[in-house]
Amino acid sequence: MSATEKARIAELRRQIEYHNYRYYVLDDPEIPDAEYDRLLRELQDLETTHPALISADSPTQRVGAAPLRAFAEAVHAAPMLSLENAFSDQEVADFDRRVHERLKIEGDIEYSCEPKLDGLAISLRFENGRLVQAATRGDGERGEEVTQNVRTIASIPLRLRGGDVPAIMEVRGEVFMTKTGFEAMNAAAREKGEKVFVNPRNAAAGSLRQLDPRVTAQRPLAFFSYGVGLVEGIAMPDRHSAILTSLREWGLPVSREQQCVIGIAGCRAYYAEMAKRRNALPYEIDGVVYKVDRIDQQQALGSVSRAPRWALAHKFPAQEELTRVVDIEVQVGRTGALTPVARLEPVFVGGVTVTNATLHNEDEVRRKDVRIGDTVIVRRAGDVIPEVVSVVLDRRPDDARVFQMPAHCPVCGSDITRVEGEAIARCSGGLFCAAQRKESIKHFASRRAMDIEGLGDKLVEQLVESGLIGTVADLYALKNEQLANLERMGDKSAENLVAAIAHSRSTTLPRFLYALGMREVGEATALALANHFGDLDALMQADVDRLQQVPDVGPIVATHVVDFFHQPHNQEVIATLRAAGIHWPAIEARGLTEQPLAGKTFVLTGTLEELTRDEAKAHLQTLGAKVSGSVSKRTDCVVAGSDAGSKLTRAKDLGIQVISETELLRMLREGGVV
Repeated sequence: MSATEKARIAELRRQIEYHNYRYYVLDDPEIPDAEYDRLLRELQDLETTHPALISADSPTQRVGAAPLRAFAEAVHAAPMLSLENAFSDQEVADFDRRVHERLKIEGDIEYSCEPKLDGLAISLRFENGRLVQAATRGDGERGEEVTQNVRTIASIPLRLRGGDVPAIMEVRGEVFMTKTGFEAMNAAAREKGEKVFVNPRNAAAGSLRQLDPRVTAQRPLAFFSYGVGLVEGIAMPDRHSAILTSLREWGLPVSREQQCVIGIAGCRAYYAEMAKRRNALPYEIDGVVYKVDRIDQQQALGSVSRAPRWALAHKFPAQEELTRVVDIEVQVGRTGALTPVARLEPVFVGGVTVTNATLHNEDEVRRKDVRIGDTVIVRRAGDVIPEVVSVVLDRRPDDARVFQMPAHCPVCGSDITRVEGEAIARCSGGLFCAAQRKESIKHFASRRAMDIEGLGDKLVEQLVESGLIGTVADLYALKNEQLANLERMGDKSAENLVAAIAHSRSTTLPRFLYALGMREVGEATALALANHFGDLDALMQADVDRLQQVPDVGPIVATHVVDFFHQPHNQEVIATLRAAGIHWPAIEARGLTEQPLAGKTFVLTGTLEELTRDEAKAHLQTLGAKVSGSVSKRTDCVVAGSDAGSKLTRAKDLGIQVISETELLRMLREGGVV
């Protein structure tokens, strides 16, 4: 290609990035949409002619890549904290008082105030100005990596503006959907006869968690940044408000409603103003956030648990109405949780007609003393499921009836269990209960469990709804001709699925235990149980005390395991699975303390030649190692295959040990797992 064409591609990218900044960050576009579209089409044409010059941060690469099989885990370099909530002026005053007491100062504090967006929290990692990773909050330490999906959001820059940018920066913000975008998307869905979303928050969260980024690219998602996590390579400003200004200058959108105020009086005035303007804003908010503006004061205040002491979310009042409880029924969720649900006389609240409201659990029913026939206050505060707030006791009729939680599952008849200290009662028939059937089968077939290729969610639903399978054991009795008659299935697809099911008969004991779906038994716990007992029968016969001898297995997990294996229905399904030929290599029983890599954290990067990523991960875990999706200071070793990228670079920067696949295989052979 000519130097002129190469220069034109670079110039087009520069112009498009500039106009994106004008449109999304400054809200001050310089050119009409038609001219913007012309620039983008010219760039697309040039890149189509010269595909070798396409880069991941080109404005043309927002359409979404190939579908993912699942989201990888991402570790946040700095924890993503949640905010403490306040619902009254007194709680805000208490917050301000605590700030003064901990800082030991008098006089008004300067606060940075901003709207509390009703969306999904996200962390964006930029390295040398380029977006390299995006992750959901998750548990605050680890979230789901959604990088490909986030790249499709036009308001998020793929590359920061300017030359003076941090070497590494984690930007924290909210992905949301504007009201007009949400309404237009739902209107289009109604015209096509498709499912509509309940509210913009659910629409944003669902759109960001699409396994196919091309679907995300079609959704009207937007983004506002509200802070930073880890920052390296540059000195950040000494005030939160100034940090937001820097983010805006680097090309990241920040809410124009952000203001700095003086003292609690300023916070209250800001809250009142935003409450008045709430309905006129182009996006949904459910309150406002106050943050101590000075960074040195934030650091002095610190955090407690997973919430900073220097910030507070002041929520708007929920919308409430009166109605009557017609009945209280119990719903069995997909994980076996039993939830009492109040059936209500229809009432219009929060913009919709409500006929059901959650009562959460048995303790909550007792605490609020909700009875059938009571008049109650129902709240719907932008949530999908309304809740019963309280009972109007002076309207209680003489024939009001007290609710009783059933002793047996109303769906399958299995015992209802409730661990001491927990509020939730659960059905113990996980492999048998019809309410849990679809989810238990989906989990059983998933890649990290029995890995049945081709058995996706929609096919599982077809198999269950057609009556072809009732439990996971029925999978191994399926015939080609049964499957070929299903929608979107033919002879070849049926043949492939039957072959995949047959192939899954050869597995490992840790995978099988994980596939059973016992509560709180994830991959690591399943591996620990398998290594400790070495045999399924020994595990099934173990009592709570024996199970607690396994490292990291406490009384709650031990009780879940015992309850699961003691249910006759579950025993029957397991026996049928074994009779169907499911088998695994023998394991020599050994505790985790005997494992050579116990306590070590590994990261896999690049392409491995002799092992798949999953095989390498499973082998490392068998030797006691933890396998993470990202490199941090807590990483002990990085296994680098060919074409290793930013993870290898970060490992070298941090001085972390890096080994090749050959060295990994030698390590695994010495540990006796390959």
